[in-house]
Amino acid sequence: MNRNNLYTLFFCLLTVVGFSGCKDNITEEITKLQVDRAFSPTGFTATVVDKTGIRLTWKAVNNAKTYTIEVFETPDFSGTPVKTVSDITFLQVPYTVTGLAGDTQYAIRVKAIGEGVTDSKYVTATAKTDAEQIFQAVNMAKLTATSAVLNWPAGQAATTITLMPGNITRNVTAAEVAAGEAVITGLTGETSYTAKLLNGTKVRGSITFTTLLDLGGAIAVTPADNLITLIANANAGDVFALFPGTYTVNADVLVSKSISIKGARPTDKPIVKGMVFRMKSNAGLSLKDLDIDGTGALNGNQTIIYDDALDAAYGNLAIENCNIRNYTKGFIYVNVKALIESVSIKGNLISNIECNGGDFIDFRAGLAKTLNFSNNTVYNSVIARDFFRMDPTGSTNFPAFTSVITVATNTLNGITNGAANRLFYVRLAKHEIYFSKNIVANSGGILTNQASTIIVPANFTGNNYFNSATYISGSATAGAKYDTGTFTTLNPGFTNVAAGNFTISQSDLRTNGVGDPRWRN
Repeated sequence: MNRNNLYTLFFCLLTVVGFSGCKDNITEEITKLQVDRAFSPTGFTATVVDKTGIRLTWKAVNNAKTYTIEVFETPDFSGTPVKTVSDITFLQVPYTVTGLAGDTQYAIRVKAIGEGVTDSKYVTATAKTDAEQIFQAVNMAKLTATSAVLNWPAGQAATTITLMPGNITRNVTAAEVAAGEAVITGLTGETSYTAKLLNGTKVRGSITFTTLLDLGGAIAVTPADNLITLIANANAGDVFALFPGTYTVNADVLVSKSISIKGARPTDKPIVKGMVFRMKSNAGLSLKDLDIDGTGALNGNQTIIYDDALDAAYGNLAIENCNIRNYTKGFIYVNVKALIESVSIKGNLISNIECNGGDFIDFRAGLAKTLNFSNNTVYNSVIARDFFRMDPTGSTNFPAFTSVITVATNTLNGITNGAANRLFYVRLAKHEIYFSKNIVANSGGILTNQASTIIVPANFTGNNYFNSATYISGSATAGAKYDTGTFTTLNPGFTNVAAGNFTISQSDLRTNGVGDPRWRN
């Protein structure tokens, strides 16, 4: 063996001996690792709960005894924390910090506290609390046409109340804070207001209410009054303000002057049962904030019937924010030579209008210069017939006029279910149809199959057909026409169809403003 090999062998032997001699010491040092600082928590997250609470979670630290949380309104953690919580054990994690302000951006940090070692470095997260809702329901007994009483828990801090429309800002006094109550005056009757309660710039509550009808020269009516007699003896321009309760009519009522019938309290609609409105020469009619129930109506008639033929125009027909239900034959019937200046049907809930013996909106011999049907929900209706029917006789009687039909942002569910039942059965010589941002759901009919019904693709925009395929293609009905404009077929995700709750859960439809607005809030 040469000398180099001897040196190599000797070195290897020394190395083996050296390692075997210190093996126990290395193990001992690793298992007895000593540090002079607690480890920082990891996996730190902050989530807002119950509007103003922030739930914090993190992973356990081996050498931590407790933890300390600090909450700041300053993003760089400068100044004094608004909240400090100490001596938290890991058994309390997740930990929710409460007592914070709403509508506020917070910076949060946490550190581990060890025993006999320096505290860990902080780990950080951010979270913004939601706007609070400490407003209580508006007391309807204290609501008037020009004032409202707003309440919140007594002693809760607030500085101002703002109201829209009107861009009204009103300071909150110390006495009002102590009482948790402020009286708002100078409002306008029959107006929907949104009030916000603020503490500085932070929203503490938000509520919407509608002021009552400003009776002014209106005629106050209660269920003890004879509504038929009042309408029969009305003067042109009379406004009847119906206070809450049930008005059982069960009769056809002649409307011979242009009048208005309104609920005095929009959030507590009066119930009018069994009334059929028969429109006489030159009369107009406005219905608002009523619950019109056809149960008990004679001969199962339509809600509104035009009764006199004449060459002069009828007044306007306006139906707004009403519940209309339980009529057998249909909704509006015009089988006389009647020219109606305008028809506006807006913001109504319409249900159980069977259309057995007539169509839903049924113009046989008359004509409306404009018909606007918007922001309505119609369900369990128009089962047996067509939705909009306008026969050519209307143009024969009034050849100078083009009827403009606008149907926008409605929710239509379970309508025109027969294979050949039409949404538009319009055969006027001169007409225009605009159909946009409507939801047609769970319906089996078609748009139309009439050559004379004018469907212009550019006038059909943003509609959504769910479980209603034959409106867009594939109908077995001869001559069927389809929506060839822009449309979708999304499932709206209605909350409870059986209960008449059509609140939409589908985000795209909500964002794009499709369907009756009441279900998109």
